[in-house]
Amino acid sequence: MTQRFLMAASILLLATCGSSGSRRENVGEIGVFGPVCGSSTILGVAEQPVTSSASRLCGIDKPVRVAEVSGVSLAQQPLLNCTAARALDKWVSRTAKPSVSDINEKLVELRVVAGYACRPRNSQRGARISEHGKGNAIDIAGFRLASGREISVLRDWNRGKEGRALSRMRRGACGPFGVVLGPGSNRFHRDHFHVDVSNLKRPYCR
Repeated sequence: MTQRFLMAASILLLATCGSSGSRRENVGEIGVFGPVCGSSTILGVAEQPVTSSASRLCGIDKPVRVAEVSGVSLAQQPLLNCTAARALDKWVSRTAKPSVSDINEKLVELRVVAGYACRPRNSQRGARISEHGKGNAIDIAGFRLASGREISVLRDWNRGKEGRALSRMRRGACGPFGVVLGPGSNRFHRDHFHVDVSNLKRPYCR
């Protein structure tokens, strides 16, 4: 309840005081919590551009730290670009929330395990830079419900009604996201969903 109140107060402050100073309308005002990426359903804060000394291929020009999408909070607030944030918002609204509703539950939080990180794919030395290094990707390992339970990708995949909900979520991610990986795709994704916006014209989902 306190967190919701603080979020509401921050949004009100943004609405009443946001007319002064410069503003990047497509992202949000840097350092101020509220709607970002031109969407009232994506809440977070705009950050300064991100660069990396580790690789010139890493970085985000207009990063946002996402706290909530479509009324669902993110346990770890990932740094993303707006394309990825909008895809996440669309997927949660159109697929993740309905999938949980079908088993008579309500989705309240995503257990995020990775957002922006300048590293090679699957953290394997010599591999190409991961889409995480460009703000294109997010990894999700679980879905917390209003009842207090959590649907876990590792524990519940192919297991009863929770497994069916996860399967629907995974299928529904293909479209908003261009790459969708999870259990069975390879050994690196047995315990989480990896979704990214790198391949929207020719989706790769498995």
